[in-house]
Amino acid sequence: MTALGLVLLALAAIPFVLALMNLGILRATPPQAPQGDMLVSILIPARNEAANIGPAVEAALGSMGVPVEVLVMDDGSTDATADIVRAYAARDSRVRLLAAPALDEGWTGKVHACHHLSEAARGTHFLFVDADVRLSPHAAASLAGHAQATDAGLVSAVPRQIMITPGELLTVPTINLLLLGYLPIGFMRLSRDPGLGAACGQLMLVEREAYRASGGHAAIRARIHDGIQLARLFRRKGLMTDLVPGERLATCRMYARFDEAWVGFAKNAHEGMATPVALPVWTVLLFGGHVLPFLLLPFAPSILFAWAALLSLGARSLVTFATRENPWSIPLHPLTILVGLAIQWSVLLRIGEARLAGWKGRLYPLEEKP
Repeated sequence: MTALGLVLLALAAIPFVLALMNLGILRATPPQAPQGDMLVSILIPARNEAANIGPAVEAALGSMGVPVEVLVMDDGSTDATADIVRAYAARDSRVRLLAAPALDEGWTGKVHACHHLSEAARGTHFLFVDADVRLSPHAAASLAGHAQATDAGLVSAVPRQIMITPGELLTVPTINLLLLGYLPIGFMRLSRDPGLGAACGQLMLVEREAYRASGGHAAIRARIHDGIQLARLFRRKGLMTDLVPGERLATCRMYARFDEAWVGFAKNAHEGMATPVALPVWTVLLFGGHVLPFLLLPFAPSILFAWAALLSLGARSLVTFATRENPWSIPLHPLTILVGLAIQWSVLLRIGEARLAGWKGRLYPLEEKP
């Protein structure tokens, strides 16, 4: 039992120590003001986003510190998305509404829309933003300034995640925990290793020439998780990518219901954890470090199990307060990890169905993770 306790303690200590280090590094990253002539093209792919697109465009138009244009790609919407954007375009010349061409074979919808947005953009930098993201006034300038100051071809951030319902609290908090608790950001900034490439597709800025040199979204046309895939693509081409704190740059409410969250996270699973090699390793790390100590403690009281549980909650608390997430994510933390693993395993074990991923009324064949 002592040996098991030491193993669980180590598994819980890893994300706690990494979160401390990563948050220190990120907090030591000063905001940078952009220099010289610059135009940021804010690019928003939208498919049936009538409930979101108005506030998203409004927030983008409120950008300060750098000139912006706002392009919205209406990707075959059957609701009022296009009409809402058209009204903004009639009032503000910085807004352009584009209609997505028919989806080419071998492409996924969002990647296809982002590619065509980049073709129409006039900026020196492209800021890809999901329709459910609300930019702060200084977001575009801050991201572009950081890219310019660090010579990074891609800079990304995780917006502050708005979570209200239990279904959101049981799914969304894993995003920041995995990034801050398991990615060594200091080492990432020293290396161009593609395996360390990470980005959040909700909020991702690229420098135009670096984007073109990498091949952009056209080079990942069959992928679904454009955040991870684009960052790794840049690094494979020798281009630097970076992450910065995002809780003051933007907000995002990804899902309103548990079933939406399950489907949303499942669609990306095969390009993340849900592979035969990766998922068993992640299960040991996450179940062992964040669930098993809580399960064993009532039946086998041990100071080692207790410390492992405290370190697990400590890691969750550090991430929650640093990223300004809903504090209910802390007591729900072990259950959130269980739900996250259940999503990944459900995708991996669906032998027949797992070759297709569905999203917004489309089905995509899944490629093997490279």
